[in-house]
Formats: sequence, C-alpha cells, structure tokens
Amino acid sequence: MTAATSPRPLDGITVVSFEHAIAAPFCTRQLADMGARVIKIERPGVGDFARNYDERVHGLASHFVWTNRSKESLTLDLKHPAARDVLERLLAQADVLVQNLAPGAAARQGLSFDALHADHPSLIVCDISGYGEGGPYQNKKAYDLLIQSESGFVSVTGSPDAPAKAGCSISDIAAGMYAYSGILNALLLRQKTGKGSRVDVSMLESTVEWMGYPMYYAFDGAPPPARAGAAHATIYPYGPFPVGDGGTIMLGLQNEREWQVFCAQVLGQAALAGDERFSSNSQRNANREALRAYIVDAFAKMTLGEVAEKLETAGIANASVNDMAGVWAHPQLRARDRWREVGSPKGSLPALLPPGSNNAFEPRMDAVPDVGQHTDAVLASLGYGVAEVSKLHAEGAV
Repeated sequence: MTAATSPRPLDGITVVSFEHAIAAPFCTRQLADMGARVIKIERPGVGDFARNYDERVHGLASHFVWTNRSKESLTLDLKHPAARDVLERLLAQADVLVQNLAPGAAARQGLSFDALHADHPSLIVCDISGYGEGGPYQNKKAYDLLIQSESGFVSVTGSPDAPAKAGCSISDIAAGMYAYSGILNALLLRQKTGKGSRVDVSMLESTVEWMGYPMYYAFDGAPPPARAGAAHATIYPYGPFPVGDGGTIMLGLQNEREWQVFCAQVLGQAALAGDERFSSNSQRNANREALRAYIVDAFAKMTLGEVAEKLETAGIANASVNDMAGVWAHPQLRARDRWREVGSPKGSLPALLPPGSNNAFEPRMDAVPDVGQHTDAVLASLGYGVAEVSKLHAEGAV
C-alpha cells in the first residue's frame, strides 16, 4: 500500500458546517484535507457570501477558493419547516458540527451543544465567534480587521506614523487553526469517553494568544514595542535594507557571534563590532538609525545578488522580499513538489499541499464546489427519494 492509497486520519468522520467567510471554512477545509467528509450548508441561490468577495480566480473569489476545496455543498433554508427533518437526518450521521453564524443564530436554530447533546451524545459541536460566549462582548459583531484592532495587533503593526493591519486575515486564520486543533482534541477525547463535547473558539482569544510577546514586552506598564514597519521592533539589524541596484534584502541577526561575522565579512568593517553603541542587541536597537546608516552605505556599493552571496557565505540569515508572483514561482515550493491541481466550477486550479506532510498518507485535494452542487446527492444519501427531493426544491427548502 502506498501513501496515495493509504487511509487518512479522518476517513469516516462526517462534518456538518454552517459556515461563512473564513474562520470556519478554513477549519473545515483542513478537516477535509485529512479525509473528513465535510458537508457545507449554504443558503439556497446565494451560498456563502465569501463567494462574492471578488472574481480574481477565473471569476471565483480568492478567499473562497482557498478555504473550500474538498467539500460537498448542500443548500438548505434553515427557516423552512422542512429543513428540520433534513437537519435531523444529517446530525444522526454526523460526528462534528461546526458553525460561525451570527451571535446567537445557531442557538435560535436549536443547534447549540446543550440542545443537541441529549439526542446526539457523541456529536462534537464547535462554535466559532468573535468574542466567545459570555461577557459584555458576546453579541458584538466581529470581523477580522475589527479583531486585529481589539486584540492589540494593529497597535504594534505598521510604521511609526500609522498603525496597519496584517495583509491577510490573521484573526480568522488563528480562530480557524484553534478550531481545527480543538476538534481533533475532541475526537481524541471521544475515543476515551464515548461522548461528544463542545469546542468554543473566540477570534479575540485566538489572536491575543498570538500577541504574547508584545504583551509581555509591555508587562506591568512598560512601553510596548514600537511600530517598525517591516523591521523587527526589538531586534536589530532584523528587517529590510536597500541595495545598490534598487532592490531590497531582508536579513536578520540573532546573536553576538553573527554580529561580529556580519561586521567583518559582509560590511568589511570588523572594528564596528566593538563600537559601544552596538555592543549588544539592546544597544543596537537603541541606536538603530546610526547602525542603519553604516549598513545602507555598505549595501549601496553592491547589487542584490552580491549582498545575498556575502550574507550566505557569512552564514547570516536572509531572504528575498517576494511579491505574490514570486511566491507562486518560488523555487523551493517547486523543488519540493508542493503544488497540486484541484477542480472548481471554473476548471482546474493550483493548490498548495497542506503543511505538515505525513509519509503514511496523502492529503485529500478535491474540487472547490459550486453552490448546491451536492444537494441532491446528499439528500439521496439521507434516504430522500426522487419525488421528495423534487418537492424540497419546489418548496424552496433546498
């Protein structure tokens, strides 16, 4: 048996997800990557509103393509009386229910863990929200940028003149990752107890966890890290520097041995390592403008390739400042064969293999679904006959 034909960790696990936007879809896509059957519940005729964020991928939305491969799309109007029977049949087969509906919406639909546990004792319920259950912010609407702001992330990101958000949806991603790992934990726990449990994931708490370093740096009223653009706020030199041909090199020094080698072999100024202004990271950070002048002056006499070669020879960490085209064409991703093709309503698309490869199996890399593409097949698998399916369509329940 090869990795391509070997079982995956979540084969046989069924996930029903009432999801939209990014956090829950990112969570459930990762469950699907590991073999789970993910049935995505969407609004009839409309679908997940993230389908309409943009049209950048052959007419499909970039966020949606990224977070929704390998799923089955079932359209269902939760407000229609006939939807309850469909739900009950789904939940009878499900191992996990995931939802990131508006605050309180799932509970109003009878989809809370407390409402479901008696009839479905082995069901795991994962609730993803902006602020979590309880507290004064429980019912407050939340989107990624707003949570980046509430969590303090925006306050330490950007330039000295203006704060900035991250260039991707980090709060959604953080919540999706913790929901994914939380569900895996709940599945392991169920193996021991036979019982389902509730996973409560807050976007705020997920992002604040990631803010541990700046929070402790500002512990007990100390000043927070200064906003430093693409440079590190408290380690120097660690960030972007211009070079003579107009390019930019990203480099990072982590210890005193590297600092001495950098001065001698890259800057050609070994004596600079003994300058009291730069004798420790704290000193270099305090005098970063003076040190930056030395570095920029030395790099101005070299091309990007020459600077990179000197840094590599000296064993100093460095990187290219890639744009998205550069990442698509990254030689390391290509050399490690990290790209696959997945289907979509608009044809085949490239997709990155999930990080964390396992030599015992290959992740599932199936198509991105169209709205309601699997409605009839899912209903048939639940025992609905052709006439019953037609009636559900005619009544607008699906």
